Amino acid sequence: MATLSVDRMRPEDLDVVLAIERASFSMPWSRGAFLYEMQQNRVARCVVTREDGRVVGYLCLWEIADEVHITNIAVHPDARRRGIARRLLAGALEDVRRRRLRLVVLEVRPSNTEAIGLYASFGFRVVGRRRGYYYDTGEDALVMELALHVPQPGTRA
Repeated sequence: MATLSVDRMRPEDLDVVLAIERASFSMPWSRGAFLYEMQQNRVARCVVTREDGRVVGYLCLWEIADEVHITNIAVHPDARRRGIARRLLAGALEDVRRRRLRLVVLEVRPSNTEAIGLYASFGFRVVGRRRGYYYDTGEDALVMELALHVPQPGTRA
């Protein structure tokens, strides 16, 4: 049985991360974009999932005040449909809940029905649309959010 682990993305992971990125997205991030997220963006955090030591998926997010914006999540095509993205997302959400952050937001292509289904299974809901967000195709982005730790009337957050 394969051993899965999650840890911080490192520059030496980028060759595999970039291969996954190119296989997953029509507008892939560059090496420089990932390096910026890892080394300079103080609100960013990127993690990878390793299967028996090999990078098979990753997730990047921004944490700003009490909100989290998931910026990128992908799994190697050979490792898809095995729950790796679900595990990455669940781990991120568990951390967010433990630290009592308020909101998680992401954008997704309306055509990416598998991702929408994954996010909906965690309770994300569509709250808006960014027209023409994806400049490669002009496709809109659905804005999905998951509200956490919503204060009840008469209580403090």
